[in-house]
Amino acid sequence: MRFRHPDGSTVHLAYCTNVHPAETLDGVLAQLRDHCEPVRRRLGRDRLGIGLWLARDAAHALVTDPSALRGLRTELEHRGLEVVTLNGFPYEGFGAEEVKYRVYQPDWADPERLAHTTDLARVLAQLLPDDVTEGSISTLPLAWRTAYDQERATAAHTALTTLAERLDALHELTGRSLRIGLEPEPGCTVETTRDALAPLTAIGHDRIGICVDTCHLATSFEDPHTALDALAQARVPIVKSQLSAALHAEHPHLPEVRAALAVFDEPRFLHQTRTLTAAGLRGTDDLGEALAGDALPDASPWRAHFHVPLHAAPAAPLTSTLPVLRAALTRLVGGPHPLTRHLEVETYTWQALPPELRPRARAQLVDGIAAELTLARDLLTDLGLKELP
Repeated sequence: MRFRHPDGSTVHLAYCTNVHPAETLDGVLAQLRDHCEPVRRRLGRDRLGIGLWLARDAAHALVTDPSALRGLRTELEHRGLEVVTLNGFPYEGFGAEEVKYRVYQPDWADPERLAHTTDLARVLAQLLPDDVTEGSISTLPLAWRTAYDQERATAAHTALTTLAERLDALHELTGRSLRIGLEPEPGCTVETTRDALAPLTAIGHDRIGICVDTCHLATSFEDPHTALDALAQARVPIVKSQLSAALHAEHPHLPEVRAALAVFDEPRFLHQTRTLTAAGLRGTDDLGEALAGDALPDASPWRAHFHVPLHAAPAAPLTSTLPVLRAALTRLVGGPHPLTRHLEVETYTWQALPPELRPRARAQLVDGIAAELTLARDLLTDLGLKELP
């Protein structure tokens, strides 16, 4: 979906396909047929943007087989779909029964991460629509915090610098300008936007910036205006923003609130949980840890890294952090010029929701994704953007 900003520039809105598990190129093609095109039709649009997730095997198949890459582009066009952004965070196995800490491997100190992201950039340069010259890829925020020392930090810095040089070369070769955004996430070396300032300033290349995920922003209790102002002051480019909402519990000390939270404690993904205390941010790596005894102070609200559907806040006594998303979006695209032109709805947890909230059929998932995009569209038009055909 495309929107015209009042300054005349085009803002792209997509939804991320990591909600549909697929590790191979055949699986990706099936996604386009079974999910993405039906979402487009449900919205009544001739064109729909998708934030494509390509696992390692799918990306490698495309970059080593030009005919397969041409075939994917043809299939996208045939189904009324377009790609200006990729989700390069998960490497493989994102549809497994248990993902948890595996999603952070390989990290930016491992050569595999550089190789995979380079593949993604080469693929994206060929998938961009003819009238689009700028693409974006979101990626792991360096590494999970526990195994990251100075030696690995140096290796990660070198890898990102090498990537920037490759993106420069790709621009010269194809005329397509691609940028990478580190995506701050609770528990990682770069957990907050503030954590991103030092490494990104040290790299100092405009092709390496940040991806602002509004669920992660909210989970870490970051104020959107303060965070985005700091990025602007440091001249850190906002490559893209993922529009998402976290789980919010206003009174976690109450038994009924803890019972409601426990329903969202599931085995597939990590749901890092945070609370803001007088001494600063406190947290656990997963929701189950927070609910076990006194691992996390409960005098103040809790927020959990659980991407809840944008249009459907959890039932009381829980809610979502949609207000944080609204505030961030206002700052991102509501001013005289957009701070980013790539927006992506990323609710990958539909099948991890409590059983009674999960889609029971493919059509229900299509309806849910379409409803999320409709909400995002309405937020953008309320800010003065005009939806384009």
